[in-house]
Amino acid sequence: MRPTQTIAIGSTSKRERYAALAEAVVAVLHGEANQIARMATVAAMLAESFEEFLWTGFYLVEESGADELVIGPYQGKLGCLRIPFGRGVCGAAAATRKTVVVDDVDAFPGHIACDSRARSEVVVPVFGLADALIAVLDVDSAAVAAFDQDDVIGLETIVGRAFTPARQALTSVAAK
Repeated sequence: MRPTQTIAIGSTSKRERYAALAEAVVAVLHGEANQIARMATVAAMLAESFEEFLWTGFYLVEESGADELVIGPYQGKLGCLRIPFGRGVCGAAAATRKTVVVDDVDAFPGHIACDSRARSEVVVPVFGLADALIAVLDVDSAAVAAFDQDDVIGLETIVGRAFTPARQALTSVAAK
């Protein structure tokens, strides 16, 4: 059992907070191979580090092979249980395998209102072995146009460092 760790993210700019958080995520996940534990930790660390995030979590690719996402670890109010690929912001990111930023969710065709307080959203695809899509990271804000290129770069960096198979192999080997 790993002792509880407190990560202080003291930088003031968003870019600096993301950089510090990426390093903290790698440190906390060192040796942890379980994907769900990794996702739960990343969601918690993001929510703790960015008070402006209304909902932070993962939707997992359905293991049955259906083109559908199913709720995974998250921080926030109750989320949607399932989202088909291509539907809503999460489904769009899953279908295109690209990060999607939406300044105003009400203007997004097919938006799914899991939490009516959400006004803007960023969704980052998460890849596993052989570049397979394993999940998407979804972050919502109560503010319109809350996310910019710093968020995209920061979140993609954190996801890449936390879930890239090569990174996982290194942290698992180092733990042995």
